[in-house]
Amino acid sequence: MKILKIEFENINSLRGPQKIDFTDKPFSASSLFAITGPTGSGKSTILDVICLALFNHVPRLGKITKNEIIAKGAILTRNQKHASAQVTYSCKSGIFTSKWSISTNRNDNLRDYEMEIADLATNKLIDLKKSDVPAKNEALIGLNYNQFIKAVLLAQGEFAQFLKVNKAERGELLEKITGTGIYRELGKKAYEKNKDAGKAILQQQQEIEIIQKSLLNDEDYAEISETYKTQQAACEPLEKEIQRLSKFVELKQEIKNQQENISKIASEKKQAEESLKQFNENNGKSLSAHENLQEHAGDLRNWKQGKENEASTAKEITEIEAKIGKNKQAFSGLLSEVSQLVNTEVSANDFEMKLNEFTEKIQHFEEERKEKGREYKKLMDEFKLKTADLPINFSKNPEENSKQLQAIGNSAANRIKNYEIELSNFDLSDTEALKFQLKEQTEKTRAAQRANAKIDESDRELKRIASEKTTIEKQSEALPQQIKDLSTKVQFQQKDLENLQLQQKNQLLEARLEDLRHTLIDNEPCPLCGAKHHPFADQAPEKDSALEEKIALLQQELQLNLSNLAKLQANFESFDERLKSLQKEENLWKSASEEKRKAFKTNFKNFDFANEDVWEQNIAKLNEQFELIEKWEKEQKQFEIAQNAIPDQQKAQELLSDAFKIKAEQEKLFKGDDILDKNRLYHRQFTTLKQEKKSFEEQLKILKSRHQKLASELSILERELSSVLKEKGYENLQQALKNLMPEKEYLQLREQREKIQQKLSELNTSYNLLKQQLQEKQKLDIHETSAELQEQLAEKRQKLKDISEVCKGLYRQLENQKDNLQKLGEIREGIAEKEQKIKRWRLLNELIGDATGRKFNEFAQDLTLTQLIALANKRLADLSDRYIIDKPLDEEDDGLVAIDEHMGGQRRSVKTLSGGETFILSLSMALALSDLASKNVEINSLFIDEGFGTLDPETLDQTLDTLEKLQAESSKTIGIISHVDSLKERIATQVMLTRNGQGYSSITIKD
Repeated sequence: MKILKIEFENINSLRGPQKIDFTDKPFSASSLFAITGPTGSGKSTILDVICLALFNHVPRLGKITKNEIIAKGAILTRNQKHASAQVTYSCKSGIFTSKWSISTNRNDNLRDYEMEIADLATNKLIDLKKSDVPAKNEALIGLNYNQFIKAVLLAQGEFAQFLKVNKAERGELLEKITGTGIYRELGKKAYEKNKDAGKAILQQQQEIEIIQKSLLNDEDYAEISETYKTQQAACEPLEKEIQRLSKFVELKQEIKNQQENISKIASEKKQAEESLKQFNENNGKSLSAHENLQEHAGDLRNWKQGKENEASTAKEITEIEAKIGKNKQAFSGLLSEVSQLVNTEVSANDFEMKLNEFTEKIQHFEEERKEKGREYKKLMDEFKLKTADLPINFSKNPEENSKQLQAIGNSAANRIKNYEIELSNFDLSDTEALKFQLKEQTEKTRAAQRANAKIDESDRELKRIASEKTTIEKQSEALPQQIKDLSTKVQFQQKDLENLQLQQKNQLLEARLEDLRHTLIDNEPCPLCGAKHHPFADQAPEKDSALEEKIALLQQELQLNLSNLAKLQANFESFDERLKSLQKEENLWKSASEEKRKAFKTNFKNFDFANEDVWEQNIAKLNEQFELIEKWEKEQKQFEIAQNAIPDQQKAQELLSDAFKIKAEQEKLFKGDDILDKNRLYHRQFTTLKQEKKSFEEQLKILKSRHQKLASELSILERELSSVLKEKGYENLQQALKNLMPEKEYLQLREQREKIQQKLSELNTSYNLLKQQLQEKQKLDIHETSAELQEQLAEKRQKLKDISEVCKGLYRQLENQKDNLQKLGEIREGIAEKEQKIKRWRLLNELIGDATGRKFNEFAQDLTLTQLIALANKRLADLSDRYIIDKPLDEEDDGLVAIDEHMGGQRRSVKTLSGGETFILSLSMALALSDLASKNVEINSLFIDEGFGTLDPETLDQTLDTLEKLQAESSKTIGIISHVDSLKERIATQVMLTRNGQGYSSITIKD
């Protein structure tokens, strides 16, 4: 993930539109830059903008809402009506722009914020709700908000504190920095799981106690069992007596039912006799006639069916003979059609041989043509691959391709000659070496250009300083006299004001006396002097009424002059301080300019100082030469490809010509699409016709034999039946068939007669049987009436019911005892099973669990710390070869330890390190956390906060060298937030923040 551009407007103290484009100059030339400016100018606001645009979060405020902005007065610049923050970044999925914005309505009330994200590959917004935009950025970048601020915004200050605290505080800080509080929660969960599992067992043990209290003791159980057996024994004679009485009640009811059934059957018997009489009257005669012919009914029906079969067989013979004729005609047509195809006479005997020979001949032509086609396709595919880089419009016609290749080759040859004329000063025998020399010369020229630009920058700064000094000197030249004149004027005005204020006091005193004058009465003494004559009681002296206005006006003038005097004095002091500061800056820039000029002459002996246009012309000329060589190589390659491809197209043309000739010869013999399909079709027709002919002939033979057999059998049957039927009074077979009923009708009538007869027989039998059974049951009956028996039965049943209720209560007690004992066993088995399952929770609780989660958290933090220290030492090796960070031993202070390699591996507490050494170690830890947080995501943008002010010049240079190396090796964009002057000199590319008199800031990009 890499941040490409930051754009925002009216965020905190940065009023108006602001833009930082990391893809443009100067960041494209140097991706290591500094964010500089005085305290409160808005350096951290740039980082806030990134988090706001991506996640709607700000590190110091958390999640941003409309109410948060209103309550804290944050984000939106004072007196502005809208604000926006936009970040363009690249990731594995492409390039995207994420934007956050907020504005006020017509009533100056703040609207809710908006967020959107656009895919720059399609220049379209992704359809998302504003609340889903942070999650989408998280998915694209591969980091959530907490990981992002640890991997991209390196909080070196937190690690400076982290290095020195004790183990307990270090664990809290590490949890806060890495966001690994999940391990504390896991420890708590293990403790709670074990506690919950124990609760379940305790609850079951309480159930056991409850059940045991409800169990019967042995004496009670034995007494209840004995009582239950006694009561059970008393039930047996009652049950027997109830059974006896029930049988007699049932018997009396059966006798009554039997008498009713006998009356009913007698009535049904009379109805059945009447039905049989009616049936005989309606159907008796026809049944008798049919039954007279019954023994010959089968022969008569066979004779009739034989006649029908004889006629049907004669009809089938006629149809088969017609089909044989059609088959013969179709067979003749097939032989004629195949003869025309193979162009020779074909008979049934040589049909397959001649057809197959013709098919093989056509297939041979087709195979030859396909082989030519395959060779042609292979050539054309190879041609496409070879000429992929040529500007050719591929054609299936090889002659057209050859013409294009010839034209391309001629054109390339002409361009090659032109390029060789332009490159006549170069040896083109080894173009790779030549391009390397030009590239090296271009890079050296660019380096000289940058060095020259830095010298020009120094000269511009010196001119700016001289100009500013001249301006300040002119502005301050008249200030001493103005201050002196204004001071004198102020002194006079102060004296005048004092005099006027004294007059005002006198007037106040006189005003009090004037009030007394109005109370004086002639001939009465004055309370002040005692006089009885009052000449001024009615006419007092005149008072100066404009005095207050004069004092107010003089005070305003004095206040204005004092304010102007203070401004003049402040301006004079400010100009004096600024002149001193400019003098220091001028000395520094002069020294730096001289050093840069010396370095330029030493490092770039073959170059002279020049303006930017000259440098750009020189570089453009080198680039032009480099491009010409590449164009020459490209044309040379195209010329060779074109020349080598022409023979292949000539061969392809020959293959096409051969294929067309083969196709022409084939079409003279056969113009169809597929000879094999034609061959199979004719073979199927030939086989089908032969099989049909054979089948028809066999069917005809069978039918003629069947017809002859039927005629003979019918003649014999007819003679036999005629003699028998004449004896029964029938003149011919047709007359007998008329008196013969259809078998179905005869069977229905016979079945109907038999059912009536059978029902009558059954009724007679049932009537006789019921009368006999009634006599036997009457013999078993007793003299008591049914009502008396019912009364006795009810009494016995009530007594049995009472005893049964007692037995049920006793049985329930015995069964409850049995169930409770069984339940106790099941609960005890369940407890044993739970005890087995809970072992893992108890073990897990022993290993990582406690009520606060501290045990597992400390273990996890120790692993995280080990990994973090290992990554930090890799980074520290690039910053300093003196120290290695390590965890403390048991006997040492529980703060982190620095192993001093320059002192023989001496272990020192990090608390003993200097500020600069502490910064180096904390920076290593911050970079390590970035590595840890982004282990699955490539991070190509880093921002490092304050702390460089604690470094000595040598260590600062070493640190910046390491950061430059990190930037060069990984193509990262690295921003350093600082106000250290020496760092500003070392890093040319700067994002400078300056404040104006109104409290707003602005951004300037400096190279």
